[in-house]
Amino acid sequence: MSLILYQHPLASFCHKVLMALYENGTPFESRIIDLGNAESRAALVRLWPLAKFPVLRDEALDSTVPETSIIIEYLDRHYPGATQLLPTDPSDALCVRLWDRFFDLYVQEPMQAIVADVRRAEGERRPQSVAEAETLLRTAYGMIEKQLDGKTWITGDNVTMADCAAAPALFYAETLIPFAQEHDRLKAYYRRLIERPSFARVLQEATPYFRMYPYSDKLPAQFRPEKPNA
Repeated sequence: MSLILYQHPLASFCHKVLMALYENGTPFESRIIDLGNAESRAALVRLWPLAKFPVLRDEALDSTVPETSIIIEYLDRHYPGATQLLPTDPSDALCVRLWDRFFDLYVQEPMQAIVADVRRAEGERRPQSVAEAETLLRTAYGMIEKQLDGKTWITGDNVTMADCAAAPALFYAETLIPFAQEHDRLKAYYRRLIERPSFARVLQEATPYFRMYPYSDKLPAQFRPEKPNA
């Protein structure tokens, strides 16, 4: 198979690319990377020395493509499908890129900072940094609520790369800072995202791994790992 995605089913940035692939039914081979396994990690490092996933390998074009937004733009250009994830119109494309970056920088990053902190030893935790991340998430929620006025998806009537960024970012962020009462449009958008067949498939595949997520008890009920019998 021409396309190989190096990824992990629990990783939110991998979910972003997987949603794009599933949105257009793009054939690819998945290779799960375990960073704790030396051989598995080495396979990723050979492609991308920074050892960050996801990374897309295109054997047909002899291309190695890192970074989620670049991967999705690459797919849209070289493996287009029914859903155009980056609009042709330059102004529309800029809007999509803006909201793609918004979700990566102002939802994904603070969400990941909070999750990373809980994994630290008790004496090494950074409550001030966590408080700042929580404030940033609440600010982002308010901006998303405003942006969604009159829109089905984040930039309009069609699913784009920005929605691929939004889906995993909001899925995990909501477990940390639930949407507020005034976020009616955001709540409805979140439901549309998790019900979208492409992202629903991503979540279904990730479900066996959610036991590794520190806040798994805050996930929507259908995705919570079953507790072992006493």
